[in-house]
Amino acid sequence: MRVGEELEVEIERIVPGGWGLTHARGETIMVALAAPQDRALVRIERASSRVRFASIVRLLAPSPARVAPRCSFFGRCGGCDFQQLSYEAQLAAKVEIVRDCLRRIGRLEVADLSIVPSPAQWRYRSRAEWQLNRELGRIGYFMRGSHEVVEITECPVLAQPLMETLAKLRERDEFHRLPPSVRSIHALVGDEGSVSLAPSPVAQLVPEWGAQPRAVERTVAEMIYRFDAECFFQVNEHVLSALVRAATDGAGGVLALDLYSGVGLFTLPLAKRAARVVAVEENLTACRFARANAQRAGATNVEVRCASVLDWLRAAEIAGPVDFVLLDPPRAGLENETVTHLLRLAPARIAYVGCDPAAMARDVRKFVERGYVVRSVSLFDMFPQTHHVETVAQMVRERDDSFGRRG
Repeated sequence: MRVGEELEVEIERIVPGGWGLTHARGETIMVALAAPQDRALVRIERASSRVRFASIVRLLAPSPARVAPRCSFFGRCGGCDFQQLSYEAQLAAKVEIVRDCLRRIGRLEVADLSIVPSPAQWRYRSRAEWQLNRELGRIGYFMRGSHEVVEITECPVLAQPLMETLAKLRERDEFHRLPPSVRSIHALVGDEGSVSLAPSPVAQLVPEWGAQPRAVERTVAEMIYRFDAECFFQVNEHVLSALVRAATDGAGGVLALDLYSGVGLFTLPLAKRAARVVAVEENLTACRFARANAQRAGATNVEVRCASVLDWLRAAEIAGPVDFVLLDPPRAGLENETVTHLLRLAPARIAYVGCDPAAMARDVRKFVERGYVVRSVSLFDMFPQTHHVETVAQMVRERDDSFGRRG
């Protein structure tokens, strides 16, 4: 099967990465922007030793789950690769993606998986990164499969204040005034519609932004967090409280560790459950906000350590048992050495929060192989219209639980 060849296929199901899986002539084919049960003419775009990757040339018989995408940039912009699916089909696909990763990578059979839907499927995204093409004066997102910048005039998943901010930046079209090192702009919106931008020279493009505060506030599960666009914070406020409750469920005891803690999203709730909380985060700006957020909340039992998690684990001298560890690592997951250090601490309970099901399943498997049992896996639709899904895996250091059994 050659690159450029066209053939008719029927999509079997959606698999990790958001691809539509099909087979033809003894080959495995992954089709972009597909829906289960689509019958389509596809073109092979590239090939590896085991898989062919294809795009849809023409739909011959659309899937019952297929809907018309709302965004006029669908297929060109690299985001929102599930807009062709009804929302019910999106949720079902994400459950099966997580189940597939747990079974194939984690070697876990999970009988009951469910997902918390987002009450808002559009205009939910409160944080964004916009790419710049300084030579052409473009601002938008990368084109699918490339680093070419697509000029975006309307993004239906952006919160309205961010959409208005993007429009203002495009109107100014003075990106040449920014330092050459600035190749992208980070933006986020808080509770009252206030917008924070990073890096700081970006605010100079629109004079009226000069008086705006750099930081915004977000209320989650009755906790108030202050942060700016240089910090990571979850993008969908509509499911965030449920995510925090699931991640901190079962926490307590003398010592809890919040690793990759950011501005303290999970730190503050943990401080109400454990006698002492140590939060570890390497972003200096996030650490500053985390300390201020803890002080404002009256959480005197919180200690913020500004270091990479691995460096901190290498050097930390922890007296006494660790009752609870909350892990919210980057998309790539945990380094092997990080897992090794955590296993030496032998925490009674671990909560793993992840946005990549494959990385989550791989890391969970490492803990299961060393005596931990998965008590629950919860899914949260943090990213409607995309294949991404947030998961929380709760693990305990015992073997007599019937939820997760090794495959």
